[in-house]
Amino acid sequence: MTSAIPDDHLPRERLDAVVDRHAVLTATLASGPDAETFVRLSRELAELEPVVEAVRAYRAIREELDGVEALLDDPQTDREMRALAEEERGAARARLAEAVQNLRLLLLPRDAADEKSAILEIRAGTGGDEASLFAGDLYRMYARYAELRGWRISVIAASEGTVGGYKEIIAQISGRGVFARLKFESGVHRVQRVPDTEAGGRIHTSAATVAVLPEAEEVDFALDERELRIDTMRAGGAGGQHVNRTESAVRITHEPTGISVVVQAERSQHKNKARAMEILRARLFDRERSARESERAADRRSQVGSGDRSERIRTYNFPQGRVTDHRIGLTLYKLPEILSGEALGEILDALIAEHQAALLAEAGL
Repeated sequence: MTSAIPDDHLPRERLDAVVDRHAVLTATLASGPDAETFVRLSRELAELEPVVEAVRAYRAIREELDGVEALLDDPQTDREMRALAEEERGAARARLAEAVQNLRLLLLPRDAADEKSAILEIRAGTGGDEASLFAGDLYRMYARYAELRGWRISVIAASEGTVGGYKEIIAQISGRGVFARLKFESGVHRVQRVPDTEAGGRIHTSAATVAVLPEAEEVDFALDERELRIDTMRAGGAGGQHVNRTESAVRITHEPTGISVVVQAERSQHKNKARAMEILRARLFDRERSARESERAADRRSQVGSGDRSERIRTYNFPQGRVTDHRIGLTLYKLPEILSGEALGEILDALIAEHQAALLAEAGL
């Protein structure tokens, strides 16, 4: 007798429910519902489509493997056919394992913000001018990575350092799935290198803080204008006479939380206000999300993506040319390639894989 197909422990009833729901949605949409219902059900159907395709692929491979096993169990199968079946069984089992893993990942609880664009905030921390220069390095790293992914990036607000780089820079990164790729970048990034101004060749340590927030729309988080204090002021920095004569800069404060946003990047007060509202909504939406996540994950605080902005997550060591992510113990000797954005994906892939593994363990899949 040949060995049976190993149990993959997939939730059969849940798979049936997903396929049945997909059939119901397809039939309902074909019946011509009203516009609002059509949009809502179409969105749900689009979310189920990849899961149903994965279920069908998984079941097709299982059926194929059942046929191969039956052939091998049949004493009438000749030697040549048995050899071919043995070979096909190995290939089918490999495909089955891949299909099962893909299905498990698709069955994980989805973060509704994953498909969103993101607001990237980088602030220089300890280290003075060197921290500002490092903040500039980080911004260029993310900007180049965004470019390689085909995303759009635009600066919303920036405060330049005295010798270069940024004391603070806020940018919008637009594209599908931006937040899913970058959400684990939030935290303290530390750099160890010899500054150009250091005559003795001593290694200095400085830091910058990164925050990645999902871009929030009105449907995600509605701002009550009665809770906002809006102040206008003259913009600072470059701009000539415009800076001195026009109160284009806008500060919006959300009084219940004390969260405040200042934007002066545009010449138009109206545009600066709109930008400030975008940032404020994203910060409040992220605050609400983080509170829910902290409550849900209170028993596994060491998990990737805890959301603690004060956590030191990564070190960039220039003398040794290495980058270490402390959350998953990953070290890559590819510092130039990572800072150029070209190898950043290797770290992001590892972080996402670690997060998925934790979710799979929690879900018992």
